[in-house]
Amino acid sequence: MDLTRRDMLKLTAGAGAAVALGRLPAFAQAPEILKRPIPSSGELLPVVGLGTARTFNVGDSEYERAPLREVLEAFVEMGGTLLDTAYGYGNSEAVSGDLAKQLGVVDRLFIATKVAAQGREQGIEQMETSMRRLNRSVIDLMQVHNLRGWQTQLATLREWRAAGRIRYIGITTSRNRQHDDFARVMESEELDFVQLNYSLGSRQAEERLLPLAADRGMAVLVNVPYMGGRLFQAVQGAELPEWAAEFDARSWGQFFLKFIISHPAVTCPIPATAKVHHLRDNMGAAYGRLPDEAMRRRMVEFFEAL
Repeated sequence: MDLTRRDMLKLTAGAGAAVALGRLPAFAQAPEILKRPIPSSGELLPVVGLGTARTFNVGDSEYERAPLREVLEAFVEMGGTLLDTAYGYGNSEAVSGDLAKQLGVVDRLFIATKVAAQGREQGIEQMETSMRRLNRSVIDLMQVHNLRGWQTQLATLREWRAAGRIRYIGITTSRNRQHDDFARVMESEELDFVQLNYSLGSRQAEERLLPLAADRGMAVLVNVPYMGGRLFQAVQGAELPEWAAEFDARSWGQFFLKFIISHPAVTCPIPATAKVHHLRDNMGAAYGRLPDEAMRRRMVEFFEAL
C-alpha cells in the first residue's frame, strides 16, 4: 500500500500535491479545521481522525516508534484530535499512550478505544487495561468492537458513562456482512457513536446504516476509508481530474476522504498511517471546500468508469 500511495502522490504533484505535503495546504490558513458536532452533545470534532490498527502495533525500539511519534505530533499540529485504537490491536494502545505522554498531548486528544469480550468481568478487565495503557482516567469514547458481546458490554458501558469514566459509548463494524445485525442494534439501543466501513469503492452503508445514524442522532466514524489501499490501486495510472480542485482536493487521498466527509451523516473518517507525509496529506482533506451532492454523484460515476 505505501508504495502505491507514494506513486499516487507523485502522479498528482502537478495538481498541487507538493503543497498538501507541507505543514498545511495553502487553502488551510483559515482559523480552524472543519468540524462536525456529536449529535448527542453538540461537541465539535475535526472531520479527520487518526486510526492505529496495524500501524501503531510496534515494539519498544526508537527505530519503530520514532516515525509514529512524528505522525502523532503532526496530527495534533494540524488540528486533529480523535485518535482511534482498540484493546485488540496488539501494542497499539500502549504505543499511542506512550507517545501521547512523551509529546505532552494526552489531554489534547479525543481518545476512542474498543472492548471485545463476551463476559462482563473480562470486558471490565480489558477497559481497565486500556485506561492504563492510554494514560487516561476517563476515556472519551468506548466502543463495542465488531458487536462482540454487545448486550453485556453496553450495559457496563452505560454504568461507566454514568460514573464519569466514559464520556460516550458506541459500537463498531468493519464488515459488510455484519451490517444487518449492526442496524438492528442501532435501532434498539441509544448510542452516541457508531463506527462503520464506508468508502467511494464500498458504499453499502449508504443504503441503511448512514440514514439510520442520522435519524437516530448518532455520530459516525468511518474505518478502512481507503479499503486497505485498494482505492489507490484502482486509480493507478489515472490523473486526478481537474474538477477535483472545485472542492480543494489536491491528491487522490484527499479525493477519497472528501467523498466520505461530504456525506451529511458522517462525523469523521479515521485513516491509519505510519507515514508522516501520508498523515499530512490526509489532514489536508479537513480543510477547504467539500463536494455537494451533484459533485458526489460525479465522483461515483468517475470512479466506476475507471
